[in-house]
Amino acid sequence: MVKIKICGIRRQEDIEIVNKYKPDYIGFVFAQSKRQVSHELASNLKDNLDPNISSVGVFVDASADEILELFNGGIIEIAQLHGSEDEEYINALKEKTNNKLKIINAIEMSENEDLLNYDDSQADYLLLDSGKGSGKTFDWRLIRKDLKKDFFLAGGINSANVVKAIEEFNPYAIDLSSSLETDGFKDENKIKEIMEVIN
Repeated sequence: MVKIKICGIRRQEDIEIVNKYKPDYIGFVFAQSKRQVSHELASNLKDNLDPNISSVGVFVDASADEILELFNGGIIEIAQLHGSEDEEYINALKEKTNNKLKIINAIEMSENEDLLNYDDSQADYLLLDSGKGSGKTFDWRLIRKDLKKDFFLAGGINSANVVKAIEEFNPYAIDLSSSLETDGFKDENKIKEIMEVIN
């Protein structure tokens, strides 16, 4: 069964909704974004999150110290990296957490991006996306069928195309955000709809 991640959680109402529909992962965006949350707000939200739902921190070229602080504080279990973070950076995070911090390496998909380059990455997962929170799909034909790593599929996925995405590419997880919003905020009806479509 494909896993579900709902990214851009930033209100107590969002926590109540995800606790009700139980995705596998939720994302707190710490990078500059309209969905950005402070460490304090993320901590408060995490305190009310169903413990069976894993929390992911979304970062763009953040300091390792910031990620470690959030991990050690129990606010995140996973770091999703969207910047120019390299293998050395990933290895350092792994070493400093005794390999307990999971890493999702986000890749902006294009014809120039060879996914073979990530087969030996120390990251636990890849995330294939069209760009940082663009809400648009990329050319799914760029996805290699023989990827060694489990991957999250992101970018413009909604209730109309999610079944095709799952059937065709068998991703480890589907990553959803803007397609579940109305006027910039998470919409319970849209979350309910897509969870029913997927399950």
